[in-house]
Amino acid sequence: MPNPTYNKMMEGAALVREHNVSLILAVGGGSVIDCAKGISVSAYCENEDPFQKYWIEFSEVDNKVVPVASVLTMVGTGSEMNGGSVITHEATKYKAGRVFPANIYPEFSILNPEYTFTVSQYQMVSGVFDTMSHLMEQYFSDQGANTSDYLIESLLKSSVDNLRVALKNPDDYEARSNLMWNATLALNTITGLSKTQDWQVHMIEHQLGAYTDCAHGMGLAAISLPYYRLIYKFGIEKFVRFATQVWGISCEGKTQNQIALEGIDALEHFTKECGIVTSLKELGATKEMLPKIAESTTIIGKGYKKINIGRDP
Repeated sequence: MPNPTYNKMMEGAALVREHNVSLILAVGGGSVIDCAKGISVSAYCENEDPFQKYWIEFSEVDNKVVPVASVLTMVGTGSEMNGGSVITHEATKYKAGRVFPANIYPEFSILNPEYTFTVSQYQMVSGVFDTMSHLMEQYFSDQGANTSDYLIESLLKSSVDNLRVALKNPDDYEARSNLMWNATLALNTITGLSKTQDWQVHMIEHQLGAYTDCAHGMGLAAISLPYYRLIYKFGIEKFVRFATQVWGISCEGKTQNQIALEGIDALEHFTKECGIVTSLKELGATKEMLPKIAESTTIIGKGYKKINIGRDP
């Protein structure tokens, strides 16, 4: 399933207890690995609802956990090398993410690009935009240009270049290898060092996914473009840098505003070139859903502009 659910997680937790499982091996993409981590912490969470305790209250894990490992077959989330686990609670229509400590990280992860060759183009491009979104969430915070920013710019350019190659030849080992490694590096904490980080796009997408069950990367793409057009003026220097360093936009004879917008336009053109969905309607959202999605979204407020539910367009 594209978004692991509370019920599926609890089903797995019951199997762990029934069979005294000693290792949970996640074979798949980020959703499978996220669910495996959820099963790991939930199986022996006694007398309490694990979702409430760990994904709502963010309590420390004080019960027995089962080791997790992974064999990656789809790239994008970076879940193979971090403690992140995003679970959708079907009854409450709430999709919540939690970063668990190091003892929940996969004990090992096998990253073989050949295991991704048969993934559909839709899921491949969705995963690559997820990678890019992770990088942009960290990049579009602070106005300076520290080492983390240089790393992020390189990984973004690598993702763009290698996705274009992989779209022409899905069996290109080098391209699929680079995309796989980009995804891991994008969210194994190294690119977020010294960054305040935004993550508002992800918070909005979580609730979009809770209502539509859309592919995560596609939801991120649909939200990123209007969000960045809303906030870019509040972080103009970084958006200018994004345009020039990632997309090669020329500054000659242009204002900062023009350069920044050209960078966002270049991102939009790339998504359309690759067949990445940018329409909420195409992802299954309806007008009736939008107020509920907005009202249930967690506002983090660490980006360039803190958005307001019901007041920002």
